Amino acid sequence: MRTLTAAWVSLALLLGPARAQVDSPVDAQTEGRAEAVREGTVVVRATTDEAEASALLAGFRHRFPGVAVAYSKMNSSRLYDEFLAEAASGGGTADILWSSAMDLQIKLVNDGYAERHVSGETDGWPAWAVWRNEAYGITAEPVAIAYNRRLLPEARVPRSHAEFVQSLTRHPEEWQGKVATYDPERSGVGFLFLTQNLEVTPRTWDAVRALGQVGVKLYTATATMLDRVSAGEALLAYDVLGSYARERAKQDPAVGVVLPSDYTLVTSRIALIPKQARHKAAARLFLDYLLSREGQALLAARSVTPARAESRAPDDPVTRATALRPIPVGPELLTSLDQIKRSRTLRQWRRAIEGR
Repeated sequence: MRTLTAAWVSLALLLGPARAQVDSPVDAQTEGRAEAVREGTVVVRATTDEAEASALLAGFRHRFPGVAVAYSKMNSSRLYDEFLAEAASGGGTADILWSSAMDLQIKLVNDGYAERHVSGETDGWPAWAVWRNEAYGITAEPVAIAYNRRLLPEARVPRSHAEFVQSLTRHPEEWQGKVATYDPERSGVGFLFLTQNLEVTPRTWDAVRALGQVGVKLYTATATMLDRVSAGEALLAYDVLGSYARERAKQDPAVGVVLPSDYTLVTSRIALIPKQARHKAAARLFLDYLLSREGQALLAARSVTPARAESRAPDDPVTRATALRPIPVGPELLTSLDQIKRSRTLRQWRRAIEGR
């Protein structure tokens, strides 16, 4: 009898840890949600317009009604600078940073500001869209050309980077003061696009010189450029976020969108959780929702191409494009932020755009 009892005890000891091991992920997830509800709030700072994120935010609030979302939109440079100031104060920071300035986000990770988060929502996630489980590329958005369909005949719409430069160079009087693009000196996204275009081809400098010759107008936001195109103040906006342009084109018949056929950069809005986040459990819950099939599909509903391929809309142009060049989420992005290299690049950009 003593031997039999010992056997049952041994069996119970063997089974106990096994059961705990099986149950632990569920228990951890449940506990994480409960802690997020106790925290009550997730503070999100993003470069994404709230209108573009509205379906996603509504979906999160419906699924997790106990967690309020405090969402603030700002441009990428301001988001980065304000976060650093907040982190330096030592009083805690926002919970989620979600920015289209991929290089600045990776710099935050590299400088030790990001919390590691291994999500259960990343099965099948593209390898280019995650780094060290600290930075997650949430979207896969083409960098596009937007144009005014009423004022620019289809035959004159450039279909590639090469055609664009050729048209500006041959007919500068037709484009004078009628082209918009990002200002890389004031916009983190604009600088990212400049450096990534240069990675593809040094002929990018030909495009900058051509833009300068036609009196290009410089901006810090795609939405503003699309406003100018819609109003007819600009015939064309070069290197804009394709997701914004596609959503505007659905509502505004004056706006057309082209993905360049020679190559199309694919950028991503990177999300991370800061180590000093005030509501870490809520931050993990929100990041998991961004990565989930549901969250990704809700982004797709507003023409924002999600990184998760199976969540993309059937008419998403990224699915059909053949010359895509995704910008990897990783340390390669840091090379463009070397201060000496950055200053040199911007000096060269200024000389080219001024025709010097």
